[in-house]
Amino acid sequence: MTFDVSKVRADFPILQRQVNGKPLVYLDSAASAQKPRAVISAMTQAMETSYANVHRGIHTLANETTEAYEKARENVGRLINAPSVGEVVFTKGATEAINLVASSFGQALQAGDEIIVSEMEHHANIVPWHFLRERKGVALRFIPVTDAGELDLAAYRALLGPKTRMVAVSHMSNVLGTINPVAEIIADAHAAGALTLIDGAQAVVHSQVDVQALDADFYAFSGHKLYGPTGIGVLYGKADQLARLPPYQGGGEMIGVVTKDLITYADPPHRFEAGTPPILEAIGLSAAIEWLGTVDRAAGAAHEHAVYERVKQGLNGANWITEIGQAPGKGAIFSFAMEGAHAHDIAQILDRYGVAVRAGTHCAEPLMRRFGLTSSARASFALYNSLEEADSLVEALHKTRTFFS
Repeated sequence: MTFDVSKVRADFPILQRQVNGKPLVYLDSAASAQKPRAVISAMTQAMETSYANVHRGIHTLANETTEAYEKARENVGRLINAPSVGEVVFTKGATEAINLVASSFGQALQAGDEIIVSEMEHHANIVPWHFLRERKGVALRFIPVTDAGELDLAAYRALLGPKTRMVAVSHMSNVLGTINPVAEIIADAHAAGALTLIDGAQAVVHSQVDVQALDADFYAFSGHKLYGPTGIGVLYGKADQLARLPPYQGGGEMIGVVTKDLITYADPPHRFEAGTPPILEAIGLSAAIEWLGTVDRAAGAAHEHAVYERVKQGLNGANWITEIGQAPGKGAIFSFAMEGAHAHDIAQILDRYGVAVRAGTHCAEPLMRRFGLTSSARASFALYNSLEEADSLVEALHKTRTFFS
């Protein structure tokens, strides 16, 4: 397959609109990607023609919806090469997936046990571990980030020790675009007797993830960054590790037997899917994965990087822009600071020209402090972004500069 950005763009209705009288240039996909027509149609069709609760009824609509819901689990399993669909747990997002592991795994932890995270983590992969620090006396250890935006692996190995219980790191930074060597990180953690959780919310969008090749114990990601709907996420867990975890929430579906005197629990993945699950959202995610299967992933990643490079070339010599994170082989994310300008002001002015970027701390305050920043602006690129849109960003940035010079 080859990559045709115009064909991809035609699948996204929202890209036809204008913002402030200008064609929309949407460069905030790292926060949440736009949705192809296939996703919109799949969810609409499910609501209009065949909707019921899953795993409960025996009537036709219940059976049809259950089949669609479980097909979504199969599609997720194929996407990440999970050995079994029983290792795919649906959550409401990557954040809940990480909280699930931290809460359930954390029940067995004791004061003095150690969790290793990194300075580049999203808050979703920091705060749940802080809960264990506050409530159980667990110690958090942070892998430092170099000036180039890479993890200091020598420092990481020095942090590993007999008290290390979990290493939780991002596969790809949502701010720097850095793609971490997670297979190596996982191998080192296992050698030290620790488990691993990988936040793949960004990486699964831009690369082909193979959880078996990585040997990850747990891998988490969201649907809404993967061109699917909000309200749906995935926790992959090795079968033996999921079997050891106690339930995260109680309710329907996650039980075996309930009496007045005792309770038994369902096997994974249903043990971790209490109550009515995100049915329509799972169907939407399934459609997103199937749509993604029509795209040459390698060619798409090369295109995204070409858009990123076009921006870099267009800003060559602009000494009033500082890129944050320049790790070799980084993903298509351009985070930056502009001399004399606050990120929020930059984003508001860019919006006048129809260009949508992110501004703030990007839910990564420790990383911002590491680089001596209170905020930054971020342009993140997706399959539907064109070289012409890269040029539009560069032009808009030059215009924005005049407000502060």
